[in-house]
Amino acid sequence: MKKLLLLCFLYCNIALAQNKGIEQYNEVWSSQSQNSGQSMPCGGGDIGLNVWVEKGELLFYIARSGTFDENNAMLKPGRVRVKLSPNPFDGNDFKQELRLQNGSVFINGKNGDLKAEIKLWVDVFRPVIHLNISSNKAIKTEAIFESWRYRDREVKGLEKNEGSWKFAPRNDVKTLKDNIAFKSNSIQFYHHNLDSTIFDVTVKQQGMDAVKDQMYNPLKNLTFGGLMQGKNLKAAGNTKGQYLNTDFEGWKLESIKPTTNQDIEIYLNIQQTAFVNEWQQGLDKVIKEAESNAKTAWQKTADWWKQYWDRSFIYINTAKPDNDTTAWQTGKNYQLFRYMLGCNAYGQAPTKFNGGLFTYDPVFVNPQYAFTPDFRNWGGGLMTAQNQRLVYFPMLKSGDIDMMKPEFDFYLRSLKNAELRSKVYWGHNGACFTEQVENFGLPNSAEYTWKRPADFDKGLEYNAWLEYTWDTVFEFCLMMMETERYKGDDIYQYIPFIESCLTFFDEHYQYLSRKRSAKALDGNGHLVLYPGSSAETFKMAYNSNSTIAALQTITKRMLALSDSYLTSDERLKLTALQKRIPPLTFAEIDGHKTLSPAKSWERVNNEENTQFYPVFPWGIFGLSKPGLDTALNTWKLDTLVAKFRSGIGWKQDNIFAARLGLTSEAAKLTTFKLKNSGRRFPAFWGPGFDWTPDHNWGGSGMIGLQEMLMQVDDKKILLFPAWPKDWDVHFKLHAPYNTTVEATLKGGKVVDMKVFPEERRKDITVILGQ
Repeated sequence: MKKLLLLCFLYCNIALAQNKGIEQYNEVWSSQSQNSGQSMPCGGGDIGLNVWVEKGELLFYIARSGTFDENNAMLKPGRVRVKLSPNPFDGNDFKQELRLQNGSVFINGKNGDLKAEIKLWVDVFRPVIHLNISSNKAIKTEAIFESWRYRDREVKGLEKNEGSWKFAPRNDVKTLKDNIAFKSNSIQFYHHNLDSTIFDVTVKQQGMDAVKDQMYNPLKNLTFGGLMQGKNLKAAGNTKGQYLNTDFEGWKLESIKPTTNQDIEIYLNIQQTAFVNEWQQGLDKVIKEAESNAKTAWQKTADWWKQYWDRSFIYINTAKPDNDTTAWQTGKNYQLFRYMLGCNAYGQAPTKFNGGLFTYDPVFVNPQYAFTPDFRNWGGGLMTAQNQRLVYFPMLKSGDIDMMKPEFDFYLRSLKNAELRSKVYWGHNGACFTEQVENFGLPNSAEYTWKRPADFDKGLEYNAWLEYTWDTVFEFCLMMMETERYKGDDIYQYIPFIESCLTFFDEHYQYLSRKRSAKALDGNGHLVLYPGSSAETFKMAYNSNSTIAALQTITKRMLALSDSYLTSDERLKLTALQKRIPPLTFAEIDGHKTLSPAKSWERVNNEENTQFYPVFPWGIFGLSKPGLDTALNTWKLDTLVAKFRSGIGWKQDNIFAARLGLTSEAAKLTTFKLKNSGRRFPAFWGPGFDWTPDHNWGGSGMIGLQEMLMQVDDKKILLFPAWPKDWDVHFKLHAPYNTTVEATLKGGKVVDMKVFPEERRKDITVILGQ
């Protein structure tokens, strides 16, 4: 009987070890934080909170998608400070835990015989923040809404980088104050943009005034803010103070009487309206709906997070005792970063590459930036395409396609403005999207440059990095089409957008050729893609391969769509364009054929290995495809490739290595990306080339890990193509044609595999990395 019980005990423990879910990666802290730089993310829907306990007080910053002011900075609605009396956090017993399984943060404290727990969570389905305090003895609560925007604030020098002014020669930039006041026993706060914003300045600067009335303007009269309240709380006056280098004022609510349970709600609303009372009506609607769903909101939010974690995961080396191994960290931080992405599942604006919803006081990123908590480098409403794409590509294989909509909507809203650029400047059709593109579809005014030669083409950025960098929009075109291939989504709304992007390249490069020559095409009937650019690196390029690979792939994918998406005329037009796209060009190094950035270029301006864009994202070269040896030659022999190779920030060398089956290189670069950040929260990487938390650092890490596990080519699925044999893994990823693959690799062998639908199993090939 004892033997039977022992066997049962061992079996149950082994089973539990093997079946650990997402909760195994919960981040747990046993001590309080020193400052906001040691904060923990929490969020849902389109709201993010930075949460920390400092000197016995709970603090959290509030961020929400789309809160862009007149300068196009992404403002935080404010900061909340909670004080309890007597204070359970004045003792030595403390615990703060991010519970991934339901998206919440729990904070426990014990001081003598007083115990308390704070539960902080965000409703996924409506913009409401919930704070629930429970204790074993009646205590008093102070909840203070703190704002550094109680007054207008001058924005000078490097601080202008938080918005769209950046290094523009203007010294009168201000962040205008919010409207904050007690409303009965609640606190209402909002920022209401003026009629005139950076949009108007940019339109005038870039010579677009004649069509201004046709243009999409997301900033005019944008109003955002909310209301904080709680039963048993009353207004209790104002406070003043300074947190780090930023002064603030506070609006305080306090307990009417001590209690063992105290709930606090913060309701948010964002609305573009000339009249603040209309915004207030919208806020009232949010409050009313939240109150009517109060009984089910927590469970529905918890259920949403449960399905989020069930639909995709990567668990590495979970059965091994040393949880500090690099491989285990890689698996954990992949999940922690996916949590951060999930907090802006349904935002009006995309998740920003330069911090997402989780930026904090910038002095902890760079002491040089002793600015307000609103600061992030590289702008708020400015969406840099090369960076943004790395945030969104991993959502295909993780099955989070519903979360890609904010990024796609950003481009759809900007389409008209991008098409107007082509008409005004060059008199032809098609949408011209630049690399650094504002949330209204025009180039950033500072990068466009204020001091320009009088006769310089008005459609061009007078900028060594960004000139002629127009092809990056095609990666979002690819993602749009991939949603149809992966999930079966109807992509009819995206077809005119994709066609317009293709039309621009077709018509613009014929236009440029006619300005130089009597012929629109070269001697082979191909477009002459000059001047062009291979990302921001190989400038003044002739027939950039990043552009050619994009044009080839997008036209091929468009023509592969069913007739329900394309008319016969549209199909004929695409077929004709396909014939005009030039072939890829190659180089030779030490007698070996290699990939090349372009046919020629005039200078190297950055440090990105665009030679491999035909590998990723365009998938022309790779495992089980023709020309793999050419790509491998490039990896081994190209001195610039070796020089630029890195895992920092937006670098994609880990992805290239995975797609080429270079297991050790892929593992080394990907684990570098996904190792602990060195900050208290393990997935707050950066700043890299951008900011902290660096979301394109995390996104490129996610993509690399996915590609190490599973690569797809239409219906073909390769498993473990660049996976180290000594990494045990249990994963679930998504593939085209509504396919999911869940598999377990243990001791270098596949011990379990589930494929849905089962008929897709025949399309799977296991290639276990060396």
